[in-house]
Amino acid sequence: MDYAAHRAGATGKVAYASRLRFSLIRKPEACASLRRAIFYRTEVPMKSQGGISYSNAAVAACPKHLLQFAVDQRYDDYTPVDHAVWRFIMRQNTFFLREFAHKVYFQGLLNTGISFERIPRIEEMNNILAKIGWGAVAVDGFIPPAAFMEFQAYKVLVIACDMRQIHHIEYTPAPDIVHEAAGHAPIIVDREYSKYLQRFGEVGAKAMSSKKDFELYEAIRHLSILKEQPYSDPKEVEESQKLVEHRQKNLGEPSEMALLSRLHWWTVEYGLIGTIENPKIYGAGLLSSIGESVSCLEPAVKKISYSIDAQNCAFDITTKQPQLFVCRDFQHLKDVLEEFASKMAYQVGGLEGINKAIECKNVASCEYSSGLQVSGIFEEVITDENNSPIYFRTTGKSALAFGNKEIEGHGIDYHQEGFSSPVGKWKQTSTAPELLTNDQLHALGIVEGKKAKIEFLSGIVVSGKVEKVLRRDGKLLAITFSNCSAKYGDRVVFNPDWGVYDMAIGERINSVFNGAADKDAYNQVALVPKERTIKVPSDVKRKRLENLYAQVRKIRE
Repeated sequence: MDYAAHRAGATGKVAYASRLRFSLIRKPEACASLRRAIFYRTEVPMKSQGGISYSNAAVAACPKHLLQFAVDQRYDDYTPVDHAVWRFIMRQNTFFLREFAHKVYFQGLLNTGISFERIPRIEEMNNILAKIGWGAVAVDGFIPPAAFMEFQAYKVLVIACDMRQIHHIEYTPAPDIVHEAAGHAPIIVDREYSKYLQRFGEVGAKAMSSKKDFELYEAIRHLSILKEQPYSDPKEVEESQKLVEHRQKNLGEPSEMALLSRLHWWTVEYGLIGTIENPKIYGAGLLSSIGESVSCLEPAVKKISYSIDAQNCAFDITTKQPQLFVCRDFQHLKDVLEEFASKMAYQVGGLEGINKAIECKNVASCEYSSGLQVSGIFEEVITDENNSPIYFRTTGKSALAFGNKEIEGHGIDYHQEGFSSPVGKWKQTSTAPELLTNDQLHALGIVEGKKAKIEFLSGIVVSGKVEKVLRRDGKLLAITFSNCSAKYGDRVVFNPDWGVYDMAIGERINSVFNGAADKDAYNQVALVPKERTIKVPSDVKRKRLENLYAQVRKIRE
């Protein structure tokens, strides 16, 4: 997946990149002014705790379920070789990209505190990013797509802090700090692009994903870790590669997240902007790749006008792309994103949304027209003759929320075995049930402490003793019954022996989206990857080399 998969194979033309290196050596004045401005810039680092810069407003606003992915950068672990690789890549990109990158790129390098001389500290970047309303956290390699997207929604860049090996200088099989800090960060200085990236995060955080999506993510993460290790067993790498390819080919019907990942890949990672005849680079994957930033502009790579049809164009992370998409401007990106979002479950709701929730087999949430949100693993939906949802059921731990905040007493400890409820209007009144006042409820015989019977237009009948009426912001959200039965024709959907019945209220389902409405309260933390990236220790030979690099740096400085 795009945000969970960087290039896993070498791309670009090495010979051309080599010529660029010698050109830069011969003509150091080409970008001298920019380098002088960036080489030795220093910022007072923000204080961080456990790798989290809490003094950065964007980072501090992130919920706990996101901050669990944050790790300490371990800046002192970077070797002189690591800093030299960073410096070399930045010098090469400065030479080539000054002509072929989007005009905001170099201003972005200045504004985001990216130094050419050394690998940036996350704390320093946060100091600068805070000025444009963004922040950054260090993470361990790939993180799950939904988490990646949600960080973007909070205007926080996730930065994989590993540094590519020197033999991967033109590309990296795993996300690294070059890709994240020097690729993604500079472009967000553009206000329109910043809005697009945040909006993409908001949309992506609600996108339905399947278990197969996550299995593919895990396979890609494992492959990237193996490929970045210098001493990996070739057979193990080959087997891991085959597993990735197998899971890619057997995803089935693409989920919302799978389709959205393609739009992300062809824009945020591999995007071109301008005209077909003279495009400029803005995609982070291209900006951070010495070889691919060159080869992508060659005629052999087909250029296509960007549209929503890009969702149908799958990509292969193991090779360079045979085509790239060109947008007119950054507003064009947002227009296509909104076109895609308009068809997603979180905007469509209804039966289509609930069916997507059932298909994903992961925790999802539906929101009634009353504003009540039900979170859990959706298992069943009953429809009427018009194919509208009239009853649904979740299984396992479930919860109720309003405004993305769990309702007290309705968390996963209370709804341990699932939740079920009707959807729709009542026969007794033409008023939408969520809009009924207490006086109207009393007129219908619905009074706390007394027995009541509610008949739905769908034919569902609920009867029992009213124990509690729940309201928020003037709307009726739920009615709690004891000794309750709920039937649809001959089918019993709730039996008095099952305990107290909490009946949700709402004429329709307005929205269905990925994950729990209140993820922190739901304790939705299971997707943190168990496998960690591996830092290769320095042996005696490498330490001698590192000492030589350190001496050269000292002489140069």
